[in-house]
Amino acid sequence: MADTLRRIFLNSDSELRFIWRAVFFYALGSLLAYPIFGRLFGIILGAMDLRGLSAGVITVSEILNFLIALICTGVFAYFERRGVDSYGLAVGRALNSQTVEGAMAGVLMAGAVAVGMFVLGDMQIKGMALTGGALAASAFAWLGANICVGIAEEFWFRSYFLQTLWKSIGFWPAAIVVALLFAADHYFFKQGENIWDVITLVSLSLLLSYTMLRTGTLWFAVGFHIAFDYMQLFVIGTKNGNQVPVGRLLDTTFNGPQWLTGGVLGTEASLLMYPAIALLWLYVWWRYRANPPLEV
Repeated sequence: MADTLRRIFLNSDSELRFIWRAVFFYALGSLLAYPIFGRLFGIILGAMDLRGLSAGVITVSEILNFLIALICTGVFAYFERRGVDSYGLAVGRALNSQTVEGAMAGVLMAGAVAVGMFVLGDMQIKGMALTGGALAASAFAWLGANICVGIAEEFWFRSYFLQTLWKSIGFWPAAIVVALLFAADHYFFKQGENIWDVITLVSLSLLLSYTMLRTGTLWFAVGFHIAFDYMQLFVIGTKNGNQVPVGRLLDTTFNGPQWLTGGVLGTEASLLMYPAIALLWLYVWWRYRANPPLEV
């Protein structure tokens, strides 16, 4: 029995197999750390009187998510004698051209979808929702919040977890598993989720994993994640989970069919997302086609 268990869990060098490292990493975060930090999240929000879809709520939530990813990654990085930033998110490369390129892609994708809805008459812009100092403060608050979103979610889903699954079952199976978990996390914990948004989330997750395969880092993905969410929540002011962002730039209304406007889920659930995602797939393939695939 002991020998059977050893063969199941350990490789020939008597080290824990990569598949189990990935499983234990995800279990440590989702089954132990998240319930604990979730209670802390509620306490902090109550103490700060934060509510709704605001930059403050998202900042607190994503800082806690980052800490969970940092703790879990730190445990396994120590075990593997590596730095916590050695899984695709090297701190020294945070402000490189790939981060900027990813951010530009995020701005263009969300902006193109919004322009499409506007041209088709399904999005109306009444004017500015904020002006003056309130606008500047909100712009910086939402930028900070979405920086937290981009770093925390990429760190949790596509840093240690993706790379370790990759070593065990190969890149595409690992990317699919991560995409399904990424979509499930949104589907079960965000109000109003539907199949159209799930298709978007799976497609974007696969795309962001692919950028790591082609660029060698996750900074393109982080830049995209930050800018896309910033455009949706602050600039466009689209709904997300049936909540309207507090402190948005534009005073917008959406009166078209849900398959076009995304309904309570906003622009990311719009059918216009699909050709935009396809075009970004083609761009990333073309832009980095000469790069050798990352080996982990």
